[in-house]
Amino acid sequence: MITQPTLYNTIETLINKLNPATISNNRKAILDPLAEFIQSKVSKNEVARINFICTHNSRRSHLSQVWAQTLAYHFNIKNVFCYSGGTEATALFPTVAQTLKNSGFEVKTISEGKNPIYSIKYAANAHPIIGFSKKFDDDFNPKSGFAAVMTCDSAYEACPLVFGSEKKFPIMFEDPKVFDNTPQQIEKYNERSLQIATELYYIFSKINIKLN
Repeated sequence: MITQPTLYNTIETLINKLNPATISNNRKAILDPLAEFIQSKVSKNEVARINFICTHNSRRSHLSQVWAQTLAYHFNIKNVFCYSGGTEATALFPTVAQTLKNSGFEVKTISEGKNPIYSIKYAANAHPIIGFSKKFDDDFNPKSGFAAVMTCDSAYEACPLVFGSEKKFPIMFEDPKVFDNTPQQIEKYNERSLQIATELYYIFSKINIKLN
């Protein structure tokens, strides 16, 4: 008997409130190819590696990586490994870390400096996600056999080819950076995080797990 994993309560409550019915059909058409890629890997008992790529690897790509790994765990889909990177390295923006904390993730800073390193946990017994800014081809990330998910248009245009990737998926999100240093900053980062979570919920909910 396969038992469902246990997420932290706040995250579980948030996930249970996500509503994929709010996603338009046009947007679903953009999301479906990534679901098909993951399904093809699951059906063949292969590892599904997904690298979320943005320009600076500071906001959207990290939110996507964390939520994708969390939702794979939520749906008990094995052998899904999520990564993130940029066309250049900067730093994980502090409001992203705060947004994840507000959503129930356990976020700890394990290294300070210009490019801090964070431990991000979604469940007590799960391996933490290591969050820091890096280029998409950094040694921390896979070199081949991965899906490259382009989360911003500038990264998509800057990388017509992502070497080593099996497929490239343009799934863009609006940058919450435009609200930095405004009264709406926390609200808008949370709004973008919930959009990403909802769309990734839709993707992973479509995956059919074959039981042996």
